[in-house]
Amino acid sequence: MAAEGCEEMSGNGVLEESSAMDVSEAPPPPPPPPPEPSEENGGAAVAPEAPADPDKYSTAPAAAAANEQGELPADFERLWKAAHDNPQDFTSWTDLLQYCEHEGHVTAYRRALEAFLVRYPLCYGYWKKFADLERRAGDNNKAEEVCIRGLQAIPLSVDLWIHYINLLLGTLDMNLPDSAVRIRSVFENAVASCGLDFHSDRLWDLYIEWEKEHGNMKNAAAVLDRVLRVPTQLYSTHYDKFKEHLNNNPPKDVLSSEEYEELRAICRQSQKAERAEQAQEAEEERPPGEEEPATPEGADSEELMQKIRDQVLLRRDRVYQDNEGEVRKRWNYEDAIKRPYFHVRPLDRLQLRAWHTYLDWEIAELNRDTKDPTPDPNQEPAEESEVTTQRQEASADAAAVQGDHRVRILFERCLIACALYEEFWTRYIQYLEPQSVDEARAVYRRACEVHLPNKPNIHMQWATFEERHDDRTEARRVLEALEKTLPGLAVVRIRRAALERRAGQLDQSEALLREAVAESKERPTLHAFYSIKLARLLLKVARNPDGARRVLQEALEISPDNDKLHLNLLDLESSGDPWASAEAVQECVTRALAAPLTPQAKLLLSQRGLQFTEEYSNSVQSVLSVYEAHQKLLDELGGTKREAENGDEDPEKMSKTDDDSSAAVSASNASHVPITTPPPPVMATDPSAQAGYGAYSSWYQQPQYGSYGSYGYQNTWNYNQAYYPPS
Repeated sequence: MAAEGCEEMSGNGVLEESSAMDVSEAPPPPPPPPPEPSEENGGAAVAPEAPADPDKYSTAPAAAAANEQGELPADFERLWKAAHDNPQDFTSWTDLLQYCEHEGHVTAYRRALEAFLVRYPLCYGYWKKFADLERRAGDNNKAEEVCIRGLQAIPLSVDLWIHYINLLLGTLDMNLPDSAVRIRSVFENAVASCGLDFHSDRLWDLYIEWEKEHGNMKNAAAVLDRVLRVPTQLYSTHYDKFKEHLNNNPPKDVLSSEEYEELRAICRQSQKAERAEQAQEAEEERPPGEEEPATPEGADSEELMQKIRDQVLLRRDRVYQDNEGEVRKRWNYEDAIKRPYFHVRPLDRLQLRAWHTYLDWEIAELNRDTKDPTPDPNQEPAEESEVTTQRQEASADAAAVQGDHRVRILFERCLIACALYEEFWTRYIQYLEPQSVDEARAVYRRACEVHLPNKPNIHMQWATFEERHDDRTEARRVLEALEKTLPGLAVVRIRRAALERRAGQLDQSEALLREAVAESKERPTLHAFYSIKLARLLLKVARNPDGARRVLQEALEISPDNDKLHLNLLDLESSGDPWASAEAVQECVTRALAAPLTPQAKLLLSQRGLQFTEEYSNSVQSVLSVYEAHQKLLDELGGTKREAENGDEDPEKMSKTDDDSSAAVSASNASHVPITTPPPPVMATDPSAQAGYGAYSSWYQQPQYGSYGSYGYQNTWNYNQAYYPPS
């Protein structure tokens, strides 16, 4: 529940103690359960309808409010602008609300509350203030509408349900028969929405007392009967109230007609048997001629009434014991939750772990309860086995429905306290999706449009969810809305292009990437990223190498120092006809060597050109020519030569003994790992001879060459992170 009876945020965001529940009324915790391995579970509530569009009030000019009540307060414009310039700053909003409340300006306060509650609908205390504002303004219908909107946003708020009920009790004419029907209907909706909450005792008590005040003793007993089966914090007080209610009223006025007649027949039969036995004993002592005193057949004696009460309590005691066991299971989990209400302040790790642990246990309880019961192998088949099986199946189905409802309630409670944490929304969706795609979609909508509008990961998970369920139109809408909210986020544009490509809309995919390339010319790194993406789409998917080549060449004019562009262009030229591409490959290498690249990048590109020539050239002279140019580059780069030939060598490694070196070589040979350092000379020869044409093959085994497939942009833009929702 959303801070039901615990704490409430004041106008400036400070927490105030609520007097709604006296902690002294809470019973002592039940004895701890035996040391069994704890099982895990979950609980969920009814998914409320998403609130209005967040932009509905954010963009409306504050001056329009002056039409209703004259001029706005002096500082309203300043505080309004501060809140809307930074809508994520909770303090700015509470400052605005506190100022409006202090000024007592109805129109300004209404405007501020409307805008605030669209962004922070879980602050139930402000819904109450909003309803009170409308009621003081003399508009009970608007006050009721505010309460209904608040309950749609936070249906687990016991405080808000009670506030709504009290509003109706204060405004409806209870002399009209329809009024009582409506109040009872609201009570039923309330207990259906949050009656399973561990802290829902005040709502149940209000319902019971209202039925008693209107003389509906049977209805009050029926409500007490229901709450006796709900594990709540004050579970024992409900049983005490049931016993008091039963003892203070005739059983006929408390019990249902069916149960009363059943127990009356049982107790009459028992009473007759006892009287027959007593009569037999008294017959011997009765004087001759004296007849047995007559007992009125239609009257129920006080003795019979007491027997009926005893039978009722005997039945309810079993229910109470079972419920106490459920409370005992949950008590420690509930006790670990210190902040059950919403606040923008982050929760500590212990609180997040407490929610996860509670959800784990509740879901495990549901899974355990819904398993098919194992039949007893020693039990002989009975004639009623089919009927018994049907009853067991019906009971198992009812338990599954009840368990699922508990899991949903717990999830909804968790998403009040942890509304700003994506992990809990994702977990709830994973729980709901196998049961109902529409319910999972509603949770996605609530998370992305209300509580997490600036968290891209869950929006992209939502788009993937919609595409997986064949609703590409909605997936497009989600990604487009996210890009409007967070413009310039590269991963979103790439997702949009990939979505269109998978849908077979290559022209649209290309258009999205070309638009991104055109818009990012002032940001060279991002421009290069989009250009590489567009070139790969044209080359690999559209089979348009000329178009891909033009894109990369145009990008190189803007970013000549970007080694990724040079490498991708070289890769494009190398992937074509080797004989027709030889000149283009060498042109790429020449362009790269003339560009302001790092020495390592130039060496890598030169190595690639040398490799291409060695593998595809028809003339050894051309191979030697390219090799000599590469050797000249090594000489020009000076100290980089050793690094290019041997990789990054650690001086400590160079000082190892020959035995260690031999062992390392043996291990590398055993695992078929290529040697990354050139072999030492066999005899003292001219060092320049070691640089001959026959020695260049060792360059292919260098670490730089081994990174041929990893020179891309993924790590820079972190594109692959969280592409799919966790499973």
